[in-house]
Amino acid sequence: MMEKDIILFDGVCNLCNGAINFIIKRDPKDHYRFAALQSDIGEELLAKHDIDPEKTDSIVLIRNGSAFAKAGAALRIAKKMSGAWPLLYGLTIIPKFISNAVYDYIAYHRYKWFGKKESCMIPTPELKKKFL
Repeated sequence: MMEKDIILFDGVCNLCNGAINFIIKRDPKDHYRFAALQSDIGEELLAKHDIDPEKTDSIVLIRNGSAFAKAGAALRIAKKMSGAWPLLYGLTIIPKFISNAVYDYIAYHRYKWFGKKESCMIPTPELKKKFL
């Protein structure tokens, strides 16, 4: 059995939680497992990949022992989703400094635009197996 890709996300961000629910609905082949950046496992995985949790407010994808963040993570995640979403992977031709600048702009404003929770989301019993 192949190891699942792991998506680390900001567990208190409403936009991030919505994105995780969006991904789950478009992951019929069960490619992904999820953990909040703020969780023990999230912090452990960040440390393993030399990513400073104090400087990371980005989505992080861990695939085959490598970690990807920001737009690179989002586009790689889209590549395994159902529907037309894999077409977004073609945007990887955009220089990283441009795609990450767009990502950073949205990330900077996400709490103002979408709000923030007091604590990380608690998955429903049927989704619990997808969370680390």
